[in-house]
Amino acid sequence: MAPRLLHYSDVENVYDAPERVGRLAGLLTRRRDEQTLLAGTGDNTSPGVLSLVEDGQQALDFFSAVEPDVETFGNHEFDHSREALKRLVAESPQTWVSANIRDEDGSEFAAEEGVVPATTLSVADETVGVVGVTTERTASLNPLAADLDFSDPIESARDALAGLDADYTVVLSHLGRGDEELARAVDADAILGGHVPTEREEFIEGTLLTRPGDGGSVVLEIDLGSGEVTRHTVADAPVHDEVADAMRDRLAETGLNEIVGEVSEPIDRSETTLFGGECRLGNMVADAYRWATGAEVGLQNSGGVRTGDPLAGEVSAGDLVSVTPFEERIAVAEVPGTELRKALAWAAGPDLGFAEPDWWHAQISGAAVRWDPDACEVQRVEVGGEPVEDDRTYSVALSEYVLHTDDEFPSLREDHRVSRGGIQYEVLVEYARETGIDPTLDGRVEET
Repeated sequence: MAPRLLHYSDVENVYDAPERVGRLAGLLTRRRDEQTLLAGTGDNTSPGVLSLVEDGQQALDFFSAVEPDVETFGNHEFDHSREALKRLVAESPQTWVSANIRDEDGSEFAAEEGVVPATTLSVADETVGVVGVTTERTASLNPLAADLDFSDPIESARDALAGLDADYTVVLSHLGRGDEELARAVDADAILGGHVPTEREEFIEGTLLTRPGDGGSVVLEIDLGSGEVTRHTVADAPVHDEVADAMRDRLAETGLNEIVGEVSEPIDRSETTLFGGECRLGNMVADAYRWATGAEVGLQNSGGVRTGDPLAGEVSAGDLVSVTPFEERIAVAEVPGTELRKALAWAAGPDLGFAEPDWWHAQISGAAVRWDPDACEVQRVEVGGEPVEDDRTYSVALSEYVLHTDDEFPSLREDHRVSRGGIQYEVLVEYARETGIDPTLDGRVEET
């Protein structure tokens, strides 16, 4: 009988929901047997509230319980210090595989802690060769990874695969939509993907591509012999009590249980809502940035607002931290009208490895846009009810991440910054304390 793989990815903030992470652990341990390998494809330690407090170390409770076989890095594994990540790698039970990340001195990243470009595992009387690659845009997506070298993942995967002698070959990929090109360029039986929060199961030129989506909601079981994929829903799984209890204990120790507001109508945090245009949660975040700075415009990249359970009833400080759980400060930028117009036009049609083509990527305050999702075009941009003037400068409050990255809103740059404010999640908590939590939709982003 051929080996099977259990594929999970982009767990991210599931650690903040003890029962859900307990069910994920319960499913993985229940489906595990001697013919099965457990594989993770990145963003399985961060971001999230516990991750922010624990520097990702809360994932060790989960890893120790389910004992993965192999794992590769996502861009969010680098959300905390390099030392914390290397310590996590050294203490976790799985083999971490990474063929395209190097330290500042040119050495393979975390080699001393056990990271290898590829490994071969024996299971079901067969051998499975495994290679790992991470998107080369990580240095742009994550400021704490800026000093690392992320080489061409396709060339790196090809070289690592060439050195394997195995019955089956598998690539653990955190490339998102780059998996298609990878499948056409390498000889592998399967590419297990991540980075994009939508599910996937298809063959490209004889290579099976899978992706379980984000939030620890789905696990994919893959038969390497037949290529058959079975989808398992985590919500139906038994709870692994030790994992759930460990997360409850950690959350209780954060000191973030203070109730800061109450929501009468639940605020949705699903992917389709956050990337579908104007949304209540996005409006709240962008409004908080303007409230804290007095800027004319508030801007939040949609990907920086994290999916999760709806905000409902009593809302704690921890609930709001989970919305934007990054150690990024708010900045105020002075932006020429031409560049602001370009930024909001970009939001309608970016080519991003983690995004679907028809997503909307800007949550705004003090401004309004009209866009065509089919054509991926913005047709009107206003600030304060008036069309944006090309020769005028506008003050914009936004996360410093947007000024760092050249992947999102490339017309907004470091040299536009004029001041720095507080940590974004602290601003959101204080805004809720002062104004309450009752965001509405008011036509800021309209479709044609």
